[in-house]
Amino acid sequence: MLETALSIEPVWPDEIDWEALAQRAATAALERTAHGDWLTRSVMIEVSIRLTTDAEVQTLNAQYRQKDKPTNVLSFPMVQADLLDGIANTDDGEVLLGDIALAHGVCAREAAEKGISVEDHATHLIVHGTLHLLGYDHADDAEANAMEVIEIDALKSLGLSDPYLIFED
Repeated sequence: MLETALSIEPVWPDEIDWEALAQRAATAALERTAHGDWLTRSVMIEVSIRLTTDAEVQTLNAQYRQKDKPTNVLSFPMVQADLLDGIANTDDGEVLLGDIALAHGVCAREAAEKGISVEDHATHLIVHGTLHLLGYDHADDAEANAMEVIEIDALKSLGLSDPYLIFED
């Protein structure tokens, strides 16, 4: 089972059901990976998602990545990638997979540049962040391509377009 724990700063639009969006996005990401069977197991997998400000994400980015600027999404895995396979066998029945933080200003600017809604872009970023918690990365082209394929499929299942399509004039 997957549970998302959500905290939201007031800069994020309040007309959107962010809790449902976060749950759908994280579930779509998880079910397309080798760990998709966690969704049907008795162990509770939790992902903490924080929708926050650019300033908070900039502080986290500086502290943990030595990059003193805001970024769209940060992921903080709580389980090492090589230990993920043992999660479903945990004795305590609950595992915090990790934390994801999204910066509202960066997300809103990127959404406007792409001509999509903040809601759709945040969905993509939560899918992306969840994959990072599951050990996926984009450090090289092969890893990036594998991660993008999962993202595209997850977003398609949610009725969203491929965020990596490039249209030529």
